[in-house]
This record gives sequence, C-alpha cells and structure tokens, in this order.
Amino acid sequence: MIPSPVHLDAATAAPLHPVARQALLAALDDGWADPDRLYASARRARQLLDAARGAAAETLGVRPDELSFTASGTTAAHSAVLGGLAGRRRAGAVLVHSAIEHSAVLHATQRHVSGGGAASEVPVDRLGRLDLDAWSRAVTEPGVALAALIAASHEVGTVQPVEAAAAACAAVGVPLYVDAAQVVARTPVPAGWSVLSASARKWGGPPGVGLLVVRKGTRWESPWPADEHESGRAPGTVNLPAVVAAAASLRAAAADAAAEATRLAPLVDRIRARVAAEVPDVEVVGDPERRLPHLVTFSCLYVDGEALLHALDRRGFAVSSGSSCTSSTLRPSHVLEAMGVLSHGNVRVSLHRDTTEADVERFLAELPGIVADLRAQAGVVGL
Repeated sequence: MIPSPVHLDAATAAPLHPVARQALLAALDDGWADPDRLYASARRARQLLDAARGAAAETLGVRPDELSFTASGTTAAHSAVLGGLAGRRRAGAVLVHSAIEHSAVLHATQRHVSGGGAASEVPVDRLGRLDLDAWSRAVTEPGVALAALIAASHEVGTVQPVEAAAAACAAVGVPLYVDAAQVVARTPVPAGWSVLSASARKWGGPPGVGLLVVRKGTRWESPWPADEHESGRAPGTVNLPAVVAAAASLRAAAADAAAEATRLAPLVDRIRARVAAEVPDVEVVGDPERRLPHLVTFSCLYVDGEALLHALDRRGFAVSSGSSCTSSTLRPSHVLEAMGVLSHGNVRVSLHRDTTEADVERFLAELPGIVADLRAQAGVVGL
C-alpha cells in the first residue's frame, strides 16, 4: 500500500491556496488580453492588473507604484540586486551581503563580480545570526553601492536583525535590499529596507509570480533590455491570471498569518524536541527562539542526505535537504557551511496551512526507523 502523501516543503512551495485557485479560474475568463491595449477586453485586463497591484501593495504596506510583478521570485531577486547596483554605480561597485543569502542573490552577485564589481561577505554565527558588528563595518567601507540581507534564512529559519542592519546602512546612505520570500504572509515584514523581493509560491500563490518593490527615492536602474512593462522594472507581459491569484492569496494568507503562526510554532517545537531526543547523533540547527514559526532543519550523522530524502519520499513525506536550490549539485549547503554546523543527512521540514498534527506525528513516528535503516545499510550500527 502506497502511503498517503504529506507535503512538508512549504519553504520551497506551499500547496495552492483555495483563494488562489478560485481567483485563477475566474481571471482566466477576463485576464487573457494585453492590459496595455485600448480595446474593451484589454481595459478589463488592466482593471484586473491594477486591482491586483493595489491589493498586494496594501497587504505589504507600500505604494502601488512601488510594486512590480515579475516572472518569479528568482527574477525579482536578480532584478533587486543588479538593478540596485546599476542605480548606484556612481557611488561604487561593492555589494555587501550575508554569507547565508539565497542562491538567487549569490548568482546575481557572481554576475556582478564577473563584470568587474566587488562583493563583501558578512559572516553569521553557529545559529545562523548575522554578525552585526561585522555588517556595520562592511557597509561603512568606501565604494559600497548596495547591501543585501535575507529577512529569515530559507534553510534554517533563523530570523535576521533586519532593522538593526538597516539602521547601519541608513547611517552611511547605503540602500538595503531584503529578500523577504520566507516572511511575506507569514510574519511581519521588517522595516528599513529600500528594495524588497518575494515569491508567490511560498504563501500558496501560483508559481511564476514574484514581487519586486522599490521604494520611492531609491536609485534603481533596470538591468534588463529596455521594456515598457511594469514601469520598466520587469520585461515582458505579466501572466495576469497568475498575478490575480497571487494577490488574492497574499491577502488571504496574510490575514491568517498570526493564527497560523500560533498553530504551527508548537508543531515545530515538537519536531525540534522529538528529533533531538529520539534520533541518535542528530543536530537540530538554527536559532531556537528567533526563528520562523513553520520551519525546522536538522542533520543526521552517518546518513547520506539524498538517500534520506528518497527513503522519506517512499514513505510519503516530501521534504528538502540542504540548500533547496543547490541540492542537485551534491555540494554541501553554503548556509550550513557558513554556520559551521553538521551538514550530513540534512533535512528541512517546513509546514503550511494544510499541515495537521497527525501529519507531524506520523513523520516523527517513522523518522527514527528510517534513519536507523539507512545507517544499518551503510554498516553503522550500535548508535
């Protein structure tokens, strides 16, 4: 008998929110036309796009003309980094970033450096917390054009001191870009940033929609070929039905965020405690207090991470291992390496609105045996 599936990888993509599904289907009838044209169907499409932008902006507490829809969260991150650097080229060519940024930010950084720019990486401690003193020193160095800080780690859930980091940036006139993909519609978005990005599929919106927010007064220049769409910030016509669904589900998820955090945080606490107590030679990583309410990561010594994922998948559990966006390279997670913690047999569990207590209990009941079996197959016994 095939076990019933349990999705525990919301940090990559949450199941489609019911509101997103309803909005998507409804928008298919009126959202197919080009909103930049003047005929009737196009005007209706423009109304839908304007309403979606207004709803998303209101949820985030920003102006509608500051918010653009992109083709993905990755595209938004690339635009944020490269556009922020291009807009400040006269100030310098140095990007300051934490050692635990998402791979999308690091790939944009590599592009910047390969083009003659420079980057300054700021370390984190063993819990994944930014070294604020090192950050403050880095942003005061000459030639800094932009700073980038993830709001909360997508791998270990540690919430970063964004507002303190933003204050250090503001003191020297350096704009701060915040990757808010894991906090939007889950926890309050911290203040002090100049550029922000997010991804709809993290809150239960459809894939293929990202958000890029550039505050008024921020020097930002599109890194893409000239295009009139989305105020010149995102090339190409938006996927309007998906955008409508993303905005509707953002509003719904944000309205439920506090209640969901209250429900999910104790389940994460249970996973943290039970895994540490019931699986030998395991390290639960990330800050135990200043963390996201829905995410927990642990590493199991003497276990191959990929083998563990496949074994869990055969039992119906969908989880991630290491860095979700770099796991195909079979390289250790750069986040776990930066923290100096165990990376063998790494598992990230992230919960969502459909996760039940029974799902968590089933996972906890089966995990110790699965780990023990894999260790036995590798000849590791007697732990």
